[in-house]
Amino acid sequence: MLEVDLGSGNGAFLLAMAALFPERDFIGVERLSRRAEKTGRAVARNGLSNARVLHCEIAEAMRSFAPESVAVFHLLFPDPWPKRRHHVRRLINDAFLRAAWTALEKDGELRFMTDDRHYFEQTRKLRHPFTEEEWELPDLPRTEFEERYRADGRPIYRLRLRKS
Repeated sequence: MLEVDLGSGNGAFLLAMAALFPERDFIGVERLSRRAEKTGRAVARNGLSNARVLHCEIAEAMRSFAPESVAVFHLLFPDPWPKRRHHVRRLINDAFLRAAWTALEKDGELRFMTDDRHYFEQTRKLRHPFTEEEWELPDLPRTEFEERYRADGRPIYRLRLRKS
């Protein structure tokens, strides 16, 4: 079972998931080289043989996964590009969802979290073949952004899309 952390940042979520679920394989995708290198060293230091880090753009990584090879994509607090003129830079679009659909195995999931209500609503309106499912607060490690937003009292929007 392969799970992919898209935009793994400082690697905290990836490292925690790999430690919690040693029977699963994890890949963290990170475009910033220093973050990817730091996370890679932490994976090695912690002896996590079930985790790897891929240094590249998320869009490029999405095209590289074999069809039906991923069980779960985690997309946690991507840059919302809040200015209207920057919305075209948002990661989630029709092409991204098509790539996710192709890479996900049957019953695979795309899990998306954001503190940006507009980004959340825009994502829900995109046309895609996924089944939207309820997603209660997951009993999973929290990212640095999630901790910060919760401390500030900001709402967290969650979307779980299943390939069925």
